[in-house]
Amino acid sequence: MATALNCCLSSSCFSLQSKLNSLSLKTNINSSSSYAFKTLSFSSNLSHNLFSKGNLSFSTVTPKPFHRSVVVCEVAPKKKADSAAKRARQAEKRRVYHKAKKSEVKTRMKKVLEALDVLRKKPDAAAEEIFPIEKLIAEAYSVIDKAVKVGSLHRNTGARRKSRLARRKKAVEIHHGWYAPVPAENAA
Repeated sequence: MATALNCCLSSSCFSLQSKLNSLSLKTNINSSSSYAFKTLSFSSNLSHNLFSKGNLSFSTVTPKPFHRSVVVCEVAPKKKADSAAKRARQAEKRRVYHKAKKSEVKTRMKKVLEALDVLRKKPDAAAEEIFPIEKLIAEAYSVIDKAVKVGSLHRNTGARRKSRLARRKKAVEIHHGWYAPVPAENAA
């Protein structure tokens, strides 16, 4: 429906734009006089069809001197526009996807950290016992890198989590004497 409904009442005129989205009431009154608008009455059938499906809002536009005053009535639909609904669906889909990626990162990190804690508390641990944990660390690194790649994690967050795993592994190796840090004066 692309037609507009126009109607004039004595000194007032209102127009209903296409698809019944906007209604404006205009009068020829100069700015020095009071804004006395005649009431605009609709039949019950017309007002029910127009305004039952949305919110009705009024706004007054202040004109320049000796110009017409304008009151605009707009009907806003209650449901979201199609594009807004689509964006909401996309956002929810992305939220669930990113949540799953973050959860996988947390799970992998938790497995590595628990394995390192068990190894650290073991008094007679052998150096070969670190190899399965290194495999878990490699899997965790892969999951973290993939989460960063798809945008679920910021790259600095991914780097910080990988660093946390490496530092914890090194602390366990130092604790058992499998790794001896190089003193600062010998490194230079």
